[in-house]
Amino acid sequence: MTAAVAKTVLITGASSGIGRATAELFASRGWNVAATMRTPEKSNLGGVSDRIKLFKLDVTCPNSVDRAVQDVIGACGKIDVVVNNAGYGLMGPFEAQTDVQIRRQFECNVFGVMNVIRSVLPHMRDRQEGRIINVGSAAGRMTLPLYSMYSATKWALDGFSEALWLELRQHNIKVKIIEPGMIKTDFFERSREIATKPGLTAYDDFVERVSPNLKAWEEAGAESDVVAHSIWRASTSIWPRLRYQPNATLAVWARGWVPSQLYVRVVRRLFNAW
Repeated sequence: MTAAVAKTVLITGASSGIGRATAELFASRGWNVAATMRTPEKSNLGGVSDRIKLFKLDVTCPNSVDRAVQDVIGACGKIDVVVNNAGYGLMGPFEAQTDVQIRRQFECNVFGVMNVIRSVLPHMRDRQEGRIINVGSAAGRMTLPLYSMYSATKWALDGFSEALWLELRQHNIKVKIIEPGMIKTDFFERSREIATKPGLTAYDDFVERVSPNLKAWEEAGAESDVVAHSIWRASTSIWPRLRYQPNATLAVWARGWVPSQLYVRVVRRLFNAW
């Protein structure tokens, strides 16, 4: 009897945090893992398991994406699941954010996801199977002060994912979106950009009041493994579910059911955003 061929997952932004935890989890469960990142030469992830292979991929560069996807197919034979995890956060008052910063945020968090999906879809359509897992955020269903542009990208990703969920079912390609709450990773040190504008001081008091409360929420967040296990369930479960909300179910539920005026007052009180 021929042994079953191991499944393959391609993960973007796998150098650290959620991406790395996901790569290690899938490898430990017998999958081939294509861990992609902008600078694989700086990562030691490949030494964790012989099932993990590193590939260079910059989601903002379509040529880099196409090359990596073909390299993964050549090395592993197929791609069963794509986890779009790469991203970063632009924080701060909207008025302080430049057009370049805003476009760069969308290029990575939204258009980067689209680049990867567009590249891998012909392969999945030909095989008539596959799963696309988009790592969004609870900030794509609710908002927090100073998160305007990060939330804008995650709300866009949520709508895009839901439309694809309907569009790709005819090809037996399942789409899932992971919407975690605060997670304790180096995301907010390594992958956050704080917008400031010389001479703009009108928001200084507000930022000073809100920032410590945001930081406290970040430090109280769940571990990356919590999200990795949600990604595993989304990748393997037969249940036709679109959204997974590790560490955020209650907050997202409240945003949908609590009257908007009350919700705003609660958020302002929690974060001292008066």
